[in-house]
Amino acid sequence: MKSIKLALACALTLGGISAMSAEEHLKSLNPNYIDNSVKAGDDFYTHVNKGWMDANPLTPEYSRYSQFDKLAEQSRDRVKEIVTGLAATNPEPGTVAFKVSTIYQQAMDSVRRNAEGAAPIQADLKRIENAKPEEMEDLFLWMHGNFASPFFSAGPQADLADSNAYAMYVGGGGTTLGDRDYYLSDDKENVKVREAYKKLIEKEMRLAGYSKKDARRIVSNVMKIETALADSTWTREESRNIPAMYNPRSFAQLKEMYPSINWDRFFIETMDIASPETVIVTEINTVKQADNLMASLTDREKKDYYLWNYVRQAAGMLSDDFTDAAFEFSKVLSGAQTQRPRWKRALGAVEGAMGEAIGELYVEKYFPESSKDYMLGLVENLRRALGKHIINLPWMSDDTKLNAIKKLNAFTVKIGYPDKWKDYSELNIDPALSFYENMHNVAMWSQKEALSKWGKPVDKTEWGMTPQTVNAYYNPLANEIVFPAGILQAPYFDPEASDAENYGAIGVVIGHEMTHGFDDQGRNFDADGNMTDWWTPEDTEAFNAMAKGLADQFSAVEVLPGLNANGQYTLGENIADQGGLRVARTAFLDSQKAKGVDITSEEAKIDGFDPMQVFYMNYANVWANNTRPETIRQLTIGDVHSLGKNRVNVTLRNITPFFEAFSVKEGDTMYLPASEQVVIW
Repeated sequence: MKSIKLALACALTLGGISAMSAEEHLKSLNPNYIDNSVKAGDDFYTHVNKGWMDANPLTPEYSRYSQFDKLAEQSRDRVKEIVTGLAATNPEPGTVAFKVSTIYQQAMDSVRRNAEGAAPIQADLKRIENAKPEEMEDLFLWMHGNFASPFFSAGPQADLADSNAYAMYVGGGGTTLGDRDYYLSDDKENVKVREAYKKLIEKEMRLAGYSKKDARRIVSNVMKIETALADSTWTREESRNIPAMYNPRSFAQLKEMYPSINWDRFFIETMDIASPETVIVTEINTVKQADNLMASLTDREKKDYYLWNYVRQAAGMLSDDFTDAAFEFSKVLSGAQTQRPRWKRALGAVEGAMGEAIGELYVEKYFPESSKDYMLGLVENLRRALGKHIINLPWMSDDTKLNAIKKLNAFTVKIGYPDKWKDYSELNIDPALSFYENMHNVAMWSQKEALSKWGKPVDKTEWGMTPQTVNAYYNPLANEIVFPAGILQAPYFDPEASDAENYGAIGVVIGHEMTHGFDDQGRNFDADGNMTDWWTPEDTEAFNAMAKGLADQFSAVEVLPGLNANGQYTLGENIADQGGLRVARTAFLDSQKAKGVDITSEEAKIDGFDPMQVFYMNYANVWANNTRPETIRQLTIGDVHSLGKNRVNVTLRNITPFFEAFSVKEGDTMYLPASEQVVIW
């Protein structure tokens, strides 16, 4: 059973993987990377980042290489040192060090895994194959309780209407490719991905021991079922409508709506909890499609679907043949040419299994308290600045402003690492078991931990990211902004850098996450993290009109021939980028005034640039990247974030102070008249 995923926590970005030398001190802005052959007013992103892009070309391993990735690689090098160091201490069985080192060593042990092949999963595949007609319901419940979420997903999460309590959610699921267009669109690129997916299914089912004929039958049945499920799922744009996802139903209504599922057994046997009085159905039609399929499919079709669900979740923990097949598919999807080194994949397994255990050691060694103190000061500066912006908004009524300020003042701020760490004492990791079996134990432990929360108050001290993660997020259900230790390094944050650099990078990140509390999704939640409408109808109308204008600006950009950006899908992140820039600028100016610094003086210049120029240049700098066309397409289809170049150029076209800093004027490509600019925050 996998919990339903609600796309509510708004992260800064989704990074990939990349390489750099260990413990290089990353710098913030490098003026040598600026390309003066490209005018700042024509393409500010390229003007600032061309040198960085030339100095950091894509290698066969990477489909995207960015500043985020470069910093993530430094974090990974540190994690590797921690993990291998634990193994060298010959730790006692049962200790955290023993469990971490065992997972890493098993992930690295290709000889054993290749010798075992698909043997670790054969008994369970036979269980699926040998299920009798009267056992098909048992089989479905067993799948949900152990390995996957066939047909739909379910699980407890914080109640959107009462964020201090857990609610039971039932929603869509059951597809592998995720976005519906991969199944339903017949354009050239989606067909290419679809055909590659079919090859992946056939290859891995053959590796699992099935004949070519049987594997092809499995492919056909899987595609039939997943395409039907995809046909009922929401579009990317529809998935951003959070209030539409909140559809409470009594347990009796749930059973009446979806009669093909034995809901009493489902909750008791897969979750070990009594049937809930109320269930929140997030996508009514999608679950109905699942119910219809369960009633109409033959046992053979269901078994084939279950077999693939089982094999695909196990494949990454089996022999190299399986991971090689998965990589062949990912080459089509992302454009990467070679797999990541085994040690990086092994670290990924360790961090996925015991990330906070690693994080505790990480912050002890690499995150000074001085950085936390500095960040707390920055956050309060940004909070005051955003308050000023809200109070002075011309389009928002006084009543809504009061509620907005109340929400802003109620923000919980988490910096660096959690106040309490996860307890891994009940997690069983045994070197005698296969790598797959141990990782299955991890999955079962995680599921038990999640379900143990049912009936208890929501613990809002928990973190949704590990400390070593290079990212940040806003969680509307806790009304919190969270900045892990991993991102609090250059080029985002550097005590050795100027205020202009820090405010242009981590300052914007802080403002970005704060503004998420008021974007098209975050605005649906109040100061306590509950989904309530605290806006007047007139304010809502004004906000939606401006949001549409911003979405249209991004949608007008052609990212590849024949493919435009999706401004509606990326709207929340685009609002947050713009708001973050505006608020961070105000906070920076206020901080310099408090210090008595005249930023217009010659003494205030940094490498010959005015501080405000440096502020905007370091904002552009943090989004520097090289990305393959396949990944540009993949991100445009499935990522709520705009591409880095658009996060710079399209966003800055709406900021008049940027024009002033770089003398951008009418006739320049980036110039946009004030009458056409969208200013929300």
